[in-house]
Amino acid sequence: MNLQNATWLICGTVFPSFLFAWAMGYVVRRLAAKWGLVDQPGTRKVHLAPTPLGGGLAIWSGVVVTFALGQFALRHVGEWLLLAETQTSSDSLAGFVQQHLEGLRATSGQLWFVLGAATILMLLGLIDDYRHIPWQVRLGVQFIIASACVLLQPSWRLTAFIDLPMITCILSVLWIVGLINSFNMLDNMDGLSAGVAAIATGMLAMVLIIAPNPSGGGPQLFVSGFLLVLMGALAGFLWHNRPTARLFMGDAGSYFVGFCIAVATLLATFASDKSESPHAILAPLCVMAVPLYDTATVLWIRLREGRSPFNADKCHFSHRLVELGFTKVRAVATIYLTTATCGLAALLLHQVNGLGACLILLLVGCLLALVAILESTARRKVHDG
Repeated sequence: MNLQNATWLICGTVFPSFLFAWAMGYVVRRLAAKWGLVDQPGTRKVHLAPTPLGGGLAIWSGVVVTFALGQFALRHVGEWLLLAETQTSSDSLAGFVQQHLEGLRATSGQLWFVLGAATILMLLGLIDDYRHIPWQVRLGVQFIIASACVLLQPSWRLTAFIDLPMITCILSVLWIVGLINSFNMLDNMDGLSAGVAAIATGMLAMVLIIAPNPSGGGPQLFVSGFLLVLMGALAGFLWHNRPTARLFMGDAGSYFVGFCIAVATLLATFASDKSESPHAILAPLCVMAVPLYDTATVLWIRLREGRSPFNADKCHFSHRLVELGFTKVRAVATIYLTTATCGLAALLLHQVNGLGACLILLLVGCLLALVAILESTARRKVHDG
């Protein structure tokens, strides 16, 4: 993809969703109290003043409105553009649309299936933001939605090179539910979950644009475009969620974001069993290393201390960095940098051989192990003191 086409892609994805989410953020902030969507300070909370919830509505609107307008343009403007500029080069807007018009039409049904399922989860989270729902119900609905998606959409499966459909189905459902809850658990400091998600979506989009499609050879523009729209919406929301946050995403936002990222990684093709770099299949794990690390360590700490893994507390990655002496802003920035570092590793996977891939994965593992050692040292000092 040349610079001109990359510009068209970014202008048509990131900027519109950013503007819609940014504008909707102001609407939600104004109406949140009337809707009863206000997060009060508490013992396990790090904010000191009542803060509007419902930022998930801003993220959702940034994504859905952008795609709705894109669908309208596809139906009513796309053909006109092609007729008006049939002799233009592929670098022009009309030429770019012409190259991908049929592909956009072919994937529109699947796109709205994704957004429909994500909207159900967003509404589940919104209800939980308004009136807390038992974790058993929330987790049950998540499993039902994830299972329905995987069973009804055969292409929504992990490319795990395992010729056992039942195993790949189970792994795919667990991946979706796992990422939903990972981003939900990561939402514990201003700008944290949305920022990590924005970095992750950007990194995944870069992987799909830079790395050739194992089946077709070209960039995977449709999944990367979806991720870029989500990244723009997250950036628009971050305007309101940056420290000191004036709007929280709530469960509505984390459920929506986690589901969309999980499904995007299932829809994308990172490697095939016949490709020269089958290890590129691990790119999503590298990009998602920080959210998954936070989830795994939090669950381990809770179980080790004899507490329910579903009871919220202040033992997350960000909280442990604060125990080390970081300010909240620096703790969030450190997690951003760790996420970006792991994401850069994903960009390299398709360019190296098996030995190089092992070294990249070892570097990611060593980075997380180093963080874990520093955190555990600080935690022991706090408990012993």
